[in-house]
Amino acid sequence: MPSALILRNRNYRLLFSAGALTNLGDGLIVLALPWLATLMTRDPVAIGAVAAAGRVPWLLFALPAGVIIDRSDQRKLIARADLLRAAIVFAILLLALNVPTASAIWLLAGLAFLLGSAEVLRDNAAQTILPSIVDKKDLEVANGQLWSTEQLTGQFIGPPLAGMLIATGIAVPFGIDVAMLVIAAGLVWLITLPPQLRESQGFKDALLQGIAFMRGDKDLLRLAIVLGIANFIATATITVQVLFAQDVLGLSAASYGLILSVAACGAITGSLLAPRLTKMFGVQMCLYLSIAAWVIGYGSIGVSSHPVVMPIALFTVMAGSMLWNVITVSWRQRRIPSALLGRVNSIYRFFGWGSMPLGALAGGAVVALLENDIGRETALRAPFVLASGACVLLLIYAVFKLRLGDADA
Repeated sequence: MPSALILRNRNYRLLFSAGALTNLGDGLIVLALPWLATLMTRDPVAIGAVAAAGRVPWLLFALPAGVIIDRSDQRKLIARADLLRAAIVFAILLLALNVPTASAIWLLAGLAFLLGSAEVLRDNAAQTILPSIVDKKDLEVANGQLWSTEQLTGQFIGPPLAGMLIATGIAVPFGIDVAMLVIAAGLVWLITLPPQLRESQGFKDALLQGIAFMRGDKDLLRLAIVLGIANFIATATITVQVLFAQDVLGLSAASYGLILSVAACGAITGSLLAPRLTKMFGVQMCLYLSIAAWVIGYGSIGVSSHPVVMPIALFTVMAGSMLWNVITVSWRQRRIPSALLGRVNSIYRFFGWGSMPLGALAGGAVVALLENDIGRETALRAPFVLASGACVLLLIYAVFKLRLGDADA
C-alpha cells in the first residue's frame, strides 16, 4: 500500500514532511510574489522580469550545482539551502512592508534571483537523495506522493490561503513561508543515511563526466530537450496568467487563488494516477497523453472568456504535467547511475528548467508587442493560443522521435 511507505520508512517520512512544509510556504509565494509585483507596476515586461529572475539561476547554476551535489552531504545541503531561502524570503517580507513603488520592482527581481539560486541546489539535491532513501521499486509511489503533496500544499492550499492573507497584509504570506522553511530544514537535518562515497575528481573532470553520460544517452537527451520546450511554453503562459485573470476575467486575489487550487487538483490527480496509468497504457502512451492535455488546456484558455473555463483548462494542463513528471523522474532515477545522479540530473534540468526565464520574458514580451495593435485583451490571449499550437508540434515530434527504453538499461 502507498501509505505503508510513509509508515515504515523514517527517512522518507522526514523528507516527505519537510517537502510538504516547504511547498506550503512556496504555495503562498506562488500568488504573493507576482501579486506584490503587480502592486509595484502594471508593466507586463517588468512583471515578466521578476518571474524570469527566479528561473535564470537554472540556466546559470544548474551545471555546477550537480557537481556540488555529488560531492556533498545531500541532507545537510538541503537543510542549509532551506535556511538560506528563509533569509531571502525574510528580505522580501521587509520590502513588502514598505509602500510598493515602481522602482522597487527591480529589487524584487534581484531577491527572486537569489531565491531561485538557492532553489537550484535544494530541488536538485532533493531529487538526487530520494533513491538513497527508498527502494527502486517504490520510486513511482514515492515520486507520486511527493508530487501530489507538493501540489496539494503548494497549489491547492497555499494560493487561496495567500489570497485571504493578502487581504490582511501583503507581507503576511512571506512571514509564514519563513517559518515553514526553518521547520523544514530541521526535519531534513534529522534524516540519517549511511556514509557514502563522494566524488573525488576535479571539478572540471567531474562535470565533463556527467556531460559525456548525457550526450551518450540519446533518449535522455531528447527527453530533456522536449521538457525544455514544454517549460518554455508553460512559463510564458504562467507569466501573463495573473494579468489575464485580473484584466480579462476581472478576478480578485482570492478568486485567482481558488483557480490555482483547481489546477492543483488536476496535478494531484495526475500524480496519484500516474503509476496506475503507466501500468495500463505504458510510459510511451502516457507521454503522448500528457502533451495532448497541454494542447487542449492552453487552447481553451486562449479562446474563452468564461471564468469557469480557466480552472478546468488548468486542471487539464496540470494533470498532464504531473503525469509527465512522475513517469519521467522515476525513469531517470532508475536509468542514471547513483554516482552520477546529481550531475546528470542537473544537466537534464539545465535543459528542462533553463528555458523557463526565456519563456517568462517571452510571455511578457508577446503581450507588450501586441497590445497596441490588437488590444490588451487579445494580446493577453495570444500566449495561450501560441502555446497550444506549439504543443501540437511538440506532440508530433514526440510521436516520431521520443522513445523511452528500459529504465534499467
